Amino acid sequence: MGPLSRDAWAQRLGAFRASPSAFMAGPEGEDLGRNLLGDLRSEKLSEQTKVSLLALSLEYPAQLWPDVSAAEVAATSLLDTLVLLPPRPSALRRPLLLAATTALAAGGALGPTSGASCRLLPLLLGLASGSDLGRGFVPASEQRPLQATACECLRELESCKPGLLRGSLGLLRGLLGQEGPVQPLSLLLALVLRNTLVLQSRVGAGLGGLLTDKVSPTGGGPWDWTLVEKGDGRLQPQAPSWPAAEEGEGERSLTAREHSPEEARELRAAVIQLLDTSYLLTPVAQAQLLWLLGWALRGLQGQPPALFKPQLVRLLGTAQMTLLHAVLALKAAFGEALFTAQDEALLLRRLTLAAQHPALPLPTHLFYLHCLLSFPENWPLGPEGEEAAPLLLGPQLCRGLLPSLLHDPMALLARLHLLCLLCAEDEEEEKGQLPSPRHYLEELLAGLRQQAALDEGPRALATVCFQASYLVTRCLAGQPIVLTPLIHGLAQLYRVRPMLASHFVDFLDQVDSELREPLKVVLRQEVVSRLGRDEALCWHLKMLAKVADGDAQSATLNFLQAAAAHCTNWDLQQGLLRVCRALLRAGVRGGLVDLLQVLARQLEDPDGRDHARLYYILLAHLAGPKLGVALGPSLAPPALASSLVAENQGFVAALMVQEAPALVRLSVGSHGVKGPLPVLKLQPEALEPIYSLEVRFHVEGQLYAPLEAVHVPCLCPGRPARPLFLPLQPRCPAPARLDVHALYTTSTGLTCHAHLPPLFVNFADLFLPFPQPPEGAGLGFFEELWDSCLPEGAESRVWCSLGPQGLEGLVSRHLEPFVVVAQPPTSYYVAIHLPPNSKLLLRLEAALADGVPVALRTDDWAVLPLAGDYLRGLAAAL
Repeated sequence: MGPLSRDAWAQRLGAFRASPSAFMAGPEGEDLGRNLLGDLRSEKLSEQTKVSLLALSLEYPAQLWPDVSAAEVAATSLLDTLVLLPPRPSALRRPLLLAATTALAAGGALGPTSGASCRLLPLLLGLASGSDLGRGFVPASEQRPLQATACECLRELESCKPGLLRGSLGLLRGLLGQEGPVQPLSLLLALVLRNTLVLQSRVGAGLGGLLTDKVSPTGGGPWDWTLVEKGDGRLQPQAPSWPAAEEGEGERSLTAREHSPEEARELRAAVIQLLDTSYLLTPVAQAQLLWLLGWALRGLQGQPPALFKPQLVRLLGTAQMTLLHAVLALKAAFGEALFTAQDEALLLRRLTLAAQHPALPLPTHLFYLHCLLSFPENWPLGPEGEEAAPLLLGPQLCRGLLPSLLHDPMALLARLHLLCLLCAEDEEEEKGQLPSPRHYLEELLAGLRQQAALDEGPRALATVCFQASYLVTRCLAGQPIVLTPLIHGLAQLYRVRPMLASHFVDFLDQVDSELREPLKVVLRQEVVSRLGRDEALCWHLKMLAKVADGDAQSATLNFLQAAAAHCTNWDLQQGLLRVCRALLRAGVRGGLVDLLQVLARQLEDPDGRDHARLYYILLAHLAGPKLGVALGPSLAPPALASSLVAENQGFVAALMVQEAPALVRLSVGSHGVKGPLPVLKLQPEALEPIYSLEVRFHVEGQLYAPLEAVHVPCLCPGRPARPLFLPLQPRCPAPARLDVHALYTTSTGLTCHAHLPPLFVNFADLFLPFPQPPEGAGLGFFEELWDSCLPEGAESRVWCSLGPQGLEGLVSRHLEPFVVVAQPPTSYYVAIHLPPNSKLLLRLEAALADGVPVALRTDDWAVLPLAGDYLRGLAAAL
């Protein structure tokens, strides 16, 4: 099969991107990668289309090349295509390099036995070094972009195989001092240097002459896969991160060795060279470079952290968040060896003042607050890993960062976190000072509870209130002076708004027992104190099912006995029984026996009476431990030996919509041209008897208005079914794909849904005739339509081949409803209306034996290629 056209590739790529897995499982998925590689060499496709194909291979390499052999074949083909490009400038060289690199890296084919790897590595190193590869391979105008792309590809390969390029350290270092792209070379050299230091330390070897040896990129190659194969490929991430405690001691000591004086001097010179050029990099690249170098030199004897000091002088005043993040990562790595107490105070003050700026966007504001909360101190107090505010960050400095009810919820919680850390430090209120942080915290929590207690208030206010309460309990768990008013405040909130019972249940599940137990006591007291009918009875029962235990049995049972008279619907009865179940598990007996007997007789719902009778039987016949096991969660799936269990599972299955194989088929019938809208005629066919069939259609994008579902009462196999008519409402005259879903009931009573094969709306399915002009006025009507198309529209000519039936047979078979003027057998004028408001006009005249020239006009230029493809399709169908 020849190469696909641009439109065919556009349609195929669109279908693939919509659902890659579904497309690869279809009939076209198997040959997608092979067709892509073959069409990259086709001269019929434009470079723009080929770039789109390469972009797909960069985004979905795992789907296109799923195994090592496929990745190897793909990389080899891409390199062959690259070599065959003409010497003129081309937009394909850089995407081809990236695609070949991605195929090898993502497919796991990169290795010493890979032929494509042995071709790609010298090519990339030669391009990165700016060498002349001969045959005009690199036009002068593309040399610098290709050099940058080659560096990016080498960096990707070095990331996948750490230590792969350590033999090129001297070459890369020499390139950095020449004219070339500074940023890609700097990042590549820093990554290779970092990986080399780690891997050489693992095997107990030094750098030797790696920093000074310059290898010819066209020679045997500086590739030594020995350490690459021994290494596990898992090094620390290449992005700034802190605190430093996340690194294990094993990783920390990888570079804790001493190099020879010559090695130390060359290493120091290479680091200084990279740092001196860092100001030419973008902020993100600078941050990555600083992190790579800092992590590589951490603990390395003979390399003082003072090498970074000139950069810190420049970066301590930066307004770039990425650079500030890198500075904090360096501080976490080196601490007081690089940052003095004055530097630390300056950083804290900068972060505090920046976080108070009123014009900051929310993400930036949260970033500064996160930096304050995770600030890496030189000499932190307390055990390692314990959360605490920085020592130099006192209440006076943070006064502008106190949370307020007017703040965004995320900013409020972050500020509250900082306030809680300050409260943990402020154990004793200072005399003569402004209100302490603890006093401000209590007022803030009270304000949040007042907002959450508002009748018909937004649910988000209650959510923020409970999030803030949980944050306080986590940070101040050991301070009863804070937790006691919090517990009473939450109890008061429940008293005012019991409909927040679900929030309280979730809150109790999250907090520690230090707060959970006293909070359960006060909430139980709030619930049982409300005897008699209450509009919030369902919420009280929900809360009581969570907090009920063996304490205060009489008050709890009195509440349940009073509430039983008001539990008239199924929900309330189930809530009441859940409380009884909780009391059973807590070991309550006494008055619970009488209550269960009453419920077994008086509950209106038979299911509720059965549950009450079951609980009574369990209570009367099982001791405490066995009762707890019987009411606890089952450790194994229930067997179907019991008819009650089987019946219950069957009942659940009957109520659920189940996914099932499609029991119905849909086919597109003949095209009808009556009415104001195009109508798709569908013919259903059932494989088994189905009932209440509902067929739903969906069109991706905005091509068509939403389509209505089609309903069929009954379908039986072997019986002719009435056709279904689906009105189409195109927003533009274009073909479309319809995703089809069916919802139906089987003869066993189950409700099922199934995905049916997609249906395709062809261009001809949208054809509608114009109103018939008066007799004899057809030619004038057509000429008026013909003249109205220009100058806004478009015009073209197409040669349409004819079969044995000639022009008359072609028109009668495909175009007869749209003929306005007919002079058989040699001339026809055709007018087609394309919804919503376009027209297509055809002049078929001067027919010959083998074909007829067709003149086309339309008022919508986008219709022209569709019309041309339609007419050529008619000729092919003959």
